[in-house]
Amino acid sequence: MARVFSGMAPSGDATLGSLLGALRHWVAVQNVDAYYCVVDLHALTVPQDPVELRGRTLELATVFLAVGLDPEVSTLFVQSHVHEHAELAWLMECTAAFGELSRMTQFKDKSESRDFVSAGLFTYPALMAADILLYDTEEVPVGDDQRQHVEFTRDVAERFNSRYGPTFTVPKAVIAPVGARVMDLQDPTRKMSKSDDAVGGTILLLEDLGSVSKKIKRAVTGTDYDPALPGAKNLLSMLSAATNEPIESLASRYTQYGPLKSDTTDAVVALLEPIQQRYRELSADPAAVAKTLQHGAEKAQTVASTTLRRARANIGLLDR
Repeated sequence: MARVFSGMAPSGDATLGSLLGALRHWVAVQNVDAYYCVVDLHALTVPQDPVELRGRTLELATVFLAVGLDPEVSTLFVQSHVHEHAELAWLMECTAAFGELSRMTQFKDKSESRDFVSAGLFTYPALMAADILLYDTEEVPVGDDQRQHVEFTRDVAERFNSRYGPTFTVPKAVIAPVGARVMDLQDPTRKMSKSDDAVGGTILLLEDLGSVSKKIKRAVTGTDYDPALPGAKNLLSMLSAATNEPIESLASRYTQYGPLKSDTTDAVVALLEPIQQRYRELSADPAAVAKTLQHGAEKAQTVASTTLRRARANIGLLDR
């Protein structure tokens, strides 16, 4: 079994896109060598309300459990609970080039129209690289929009290995075949985002199911049914991911948007309902969730500390 690592930031409410593009794939590939992390340090790249950040971190960890990640099978933890992530990030910043960081698409997108752009927003791909490399990761299940970050991680790992000797396993990205990029229901040319203010186009994982139904039925499509149009493609992708039926066979089944929206609504509601029920059960005992995260951090730190010691020694830092 391949060693797997992936993480998600508590920067907003988890969405249907989070589920179909990442979380369901994580569940499908989880094993005793899988590490899944709430990357709360990444959330600090933009200003945060401390109380809200703590609440969202616990909420997202509970979502991990509710969708089917099993702490007896894989390792679930919070990034800031394992200090090696921050320390290795500095070594990665010193290995990465300014030009590489300047070309990262997400920095360009997230820094536009902001009054304050933190240095952390610019350098956070180095922290993401540290997250991955600490666990000798072989495969990183990510959405298609995160592929660039895994390529960056590969580049800095190979550079570090070339300069200082064999240190890191060079990972590869694994993209979910369907539903890896769920688009906004009101603007299907852009990704559905958990930090987006345009709530009408985003389906939240824990959202009232009646509201979910209304949003899908109001999704922007077109006048005449055309499966090649962005709105139709998005609905078909969602329906395909929710039912595990190929998009091609689904596309030929419809001639109007009404039945497509209705079937997509039914499939999405059926997918979310048991997850929401499990979330309510888990959130009734937050102390148990916190204990699970503590245990996961202890397991993660055992591996991370070994990798960091190797990196420190190879780069020339004095033993402590």
